[in-house]
Amino acid sequence: MKQRSFGPKAVPVAVIGEGTWNMERDDRKDAVAAIRRALDLGATHIDTAEMYGQGQVERLVGEAIAGRRAEAFLVSKVLPMNATRHGTVAACERSLKRLGTDYLDCYLLHWPGSHPLEETFRAFADLEQAGKIRSFGVSNFDASEIRKAVRVAGSRRIAQNQVLYHLGERRIEHEVIPCCQEEGIAVVAYSPFGSGDFPSVRDKGGRVLAAIADAHGATRFQVALAFLTRQSDVFAIPKASRSAHVEDNVRAADLVLTESEVGAIDEAFPRGPRRRGVPLL
Repeated sequence: MKQRSFGPKAVPVAVIGEGTWNMERDDRKDAVAAIRRALDLGATHIDTAEMYGQGQVERLVGEAIAGRRAEAFLVSKVLPMNATRHGTVAACERSLKRLGTDYLDCYLLHWPGSHPLEETFRAFADLEQAGKIRSFGVSNFDASEIRKAVRVAGSRRIAQNQVLYHLGERRIEHEVIPCCQEEGIAVVAYSPFGSGDFPSVRDKGGRVLAAIADAHGATRFQVALAFLTRQSDVFAIPKASRSAHVEDNVRAADLVLTESEVGAIDEAFPRGPRRRGVPLL
């Protein structure tokens, strides 16, 4: 699996990882096997959150990585309602217990909340000093929120901003991605297939993807992932609760689109106008 430099610390991280949102709804045996298959194939960026299934998914991930913790780049998130200085530390410790590990590779604030960022980031610093997290970041932050977070945390401290990004929702390309690039912050795309709204081959965009996929002996999903991760500091964490789906996603990391193919996809799925904020599910 191809890796890229991730965030200010330039940690090597797999371009395509494994998301776990709603995985508590899937067959547990299949989901655990899928995460283990992701590790087998080098898709070692495993993302979860305390919110997912009210902790059930963290327990599932813990089961999947048991005995293989060192292989994973493990990420979890604190809910904004818990993100006071004390609350963040307590939430992290609960997540670590559910995951069966003593550290996270990255810990995120799930979205901007009402508690001051100063408190949350002090907690992140406390957790780093204690060896319970190796880096920290944010999720669902727009460009103005990123700039504020950098002022609070300090330059080159925030590892990632995890945001919704798929072919039908490209507005982060206007400001969020450029802002993160300026600050050395990795962009991690969640729900890169649109959460059930992937382009059909009956539509023009779907036919464009199909033609490019045929030219490469690939799938439309692989082409979409290759397009979304075409910039060197953008990563993707598609959810896959079956091993076959993991294998399909992983192949996208080695797919290189031509300039004309990128142009065709860009035309078929325009970025649309600038709008305030970031898209949410």
